[in-house]
Amino acid sequence: MNPSLRIAAADWRAQLKKNQHRTRWVIFVFVVFYLMIGLLIDLYLYSNTYPGASLGQIFHAQITLQLAPRATLITGLVAVIALFVTYKFYDKLMLLGTDYHEVTAESAQSFEEKQFYNIIEELKIAAGLSFMPKVYIIEADYMNAFASGFNEKNALVAITRGLLTKLDRSEIQAVMAHELSHVLHGDIKLTLMASVLSNILLMAIDVLFYSMVFGRDRRDDNRLVMVVIILRYLLPVITLLLMLYLSRTREYMADAGCVELMRDNQPLVNALLKIHQDHMANSEIYSKQYSQTAHEDVRRAAYLYDPVQSGVEPVKSLANLFSTHPDIGHRLAALGYKAGPAQ
Repeated sequence: MNPSLRIAAADWRAQLKKNQHRTRWVIFVFVVFYLMIGLLIDLYLYSNTYPGASLGQIFHAQITLQLAPRATLITGLVAVIALFVTYKFYDKLMLLGTDYHEVTAESAQSFEEKQFYNIIEELKIAAGLSFMPKVYIIEADYMNAFASGFNEKNALVAITRGLLTKLDRSEIQAVMAHELSHVLHGDIKLTLMASVLSNILLMAIDVLFYSMVFGRDRRDDNRLVMVVIILRYLLPVITLLLMLYLSRTREYMADAGCVELMRDNQPLVNALLKIHQDHMANSEIYSKQYSQTAHEDVRRAAYLYDPVQSGVEPVKSLANLFSTHPDIGHRLAALGYKAGPAQ
C-alpha cells in the first residue's frame, strides 16, 4: 500500500445512521413540495370558481376545510404512489433508458462476465454482506458503474461494457469494492431517493407550469400564475440543493471502504485515472452518448465517475460546483496519489 495514503478508516456505522437521517429528510422535503404544488392548484382552481374572493380568503377556507383541498389530497396521494413506485421498481428506474442485461452465475455469456460476477461474490463475502446484489451490465462504451437500492437485501450494482473491457481484474475489483462500500454505508437509498424523487418533482411542476401558462384565460389571478412561474425556475435550484445534500463525503467514504476491502489503494487509483483519462480522450463521443441516453439525471449522482466531469456539462468551469462528486484530483490525492490526473 502506498505509504502516502491519507484516507482515514471509514466509520461506516456512523455514516449509516447519518445517511438514514438524511434519507428521511429527503422524503419529507419531497412530500412537502408535492403538497405545496397541490395547494397552488387548489388556489388556481378556486380563484376561477370564486373570482370575487382573494387568495388569502381562499387559502384560509382551504386550511379550515371550508373548501375541500382536492388537488392537495391528490398530489399527496401522487407523492405516496411515487414513493411506492420508487421502492417497488427502483432497479428499472435506475436502469431506465439504457441497454442492459442481468448477469447471474448461470446466465453469464462470456469469460469476462463470469469473472465479473465472481469478483462481486468474493467482495460480498469480504465485506460481510448477507445478500448478493443483483448484477447488471450496461451496453455502453463509456466507463462507469453505480450501485443502488434500498438496503443490502435488494441492492444492485451495474457496470458499463466499456469499463468491463478496458480495466484489468484488480481495477474492476476496486471499482466493485467502491460500489459495495456504498451498499455497506447505506447511502444507496439516500442517492436513489434524492435522484428519482427530485426528477419526479420537476416533472410535476412542469405539468402545472405549462397547463397554467398556456391554458389560462384573462380571469385567472396573475399573482398565482406568477408564483407558479417563479416555482418553475426556483425548483431546479432547490432540487440541486437536495442533490448536493447527498454530500461528497460519501464518495471519499466509499473510496476508503474500497481500500479497506482490498488492503491496497493502487488498484482504485489506477481505475480512476484510466476512467478519467478515457473520458477526456473521448469527451465528444461520450458527451453525445450520455446526452442521447434517457434519464441520465437519475443515475448521475450514483455513478462512480460524474459524467459532468467528462465535458457533458457545457460550462465546464462550473462542473465541480454543481457536481455531487468531489473533484477527481481531490479523490486521487486522498488516496495518496500526488501527481494530478492527466488532462
